[in-house]
Amino acid sequence: MPDFTTDERFDGLYLNVAQTAQGIEPLLDTVFSFLRRKTDFFSGGGGPDAATTKVTEVLQKHVDIYNKEQLQKKPKTVKTTESKKKEEAEVVEIGKDGVFDVSKAPEASSAAAPSVSSAEAPKIAEELTSSSDDAPPLGNGGTVPGKYTWTQTLAEVQITVPLPTGTRGRDMNVVMGKRHLKVGLLRQSLIIDAPLHKSIILDDSFWTIEDNNRLVLNLQKSNQMEWWDCVCQGDPTIDVTKIRPENSSVSDLDGETRKTVEKMMYDQRQRAQGLPTSEEEEKLNMLKKFQEQHPELDFSNAKIN
Repeated sequence: MPDFTTDERFDGLYLNVAQTAQGIEPLLDTVFSFLRRKTDFFSGGGGPDAATTKVTEVLQKHVDIYNKEQLQKKPKTVKTTESKKKEEAEVVEIGKDGVFDVSKAPEASSAAAPSVSSAEAPKIAEELTSSSDDAPPLGNGGTVPGKYTWTQTLAEVQITVPLPTGTRGRDMNVVMGKRHLKVGLLRQSLIIDAPLHKSIILDDSFWTIEDNNRLVLNLQKSNQMEWWDCVCQGDPTIDVTKIRPENSSVSDLDGETRKTVEKMMYDQRQRAQGLPTSEEEEKLNMLKKFQEQHPELDFSNAKIN
């Protein structure tokens, strides 16, 4: 069984929950509420008593891990003032409002969040600009040079922001709103701070740090039947008429949704070729039938709207 006691894959998700819950007790309430409503944690096995025992067991396991880590941190000699400041800078506490409080760390250690070195900057820039400017990259998205790359499906947008190696979730300053996005490293200039192109479903959107060198944000679209031509207002746009969803993803959709998506794809191809869309074709067919039924009428100057 994998060891989940040091797994950081869900840090971004839990940070979002912590900021929304605004406190430790509400955060724990959300966890136990999920277990009560969506699982048999309380009703299965030995009932509520067994659930209490299991929670106590897991909590004690993490208390033991914490105590062991603290013992390993204790030096054999008295710590210098400098080393104490360095260690204190690594502690980030959650305030009552759910925001991660970094004000308690000494000001002298303001470089706790990693900065982009001169050696890393060209590498990050190269990663961002490696795709062609002439066409959208794979994934029906685009690139904002010096900031991020993005891809999309009809349901969601995924943003990837390169970061200095060694970045952790607590080094980040990420604020997601329904119509606004802020992204940056703590105590550094924001990488993204702009209104979103379209609104998102905040409860279903989250972010995480992958491989300690990039931030990945998953934004769930409010309208899941349209393509975005950019993520944030003012950013470079893509030509959505060039988007070609993979057949496999379309075939996985339910009947009504698949019908709508196929219609959108057909209309995009028609517009790109200067041809009538499905609705325009329907009107033309209706006119043609009417003409056949009334040959005495002259439709040579008729305009179709």
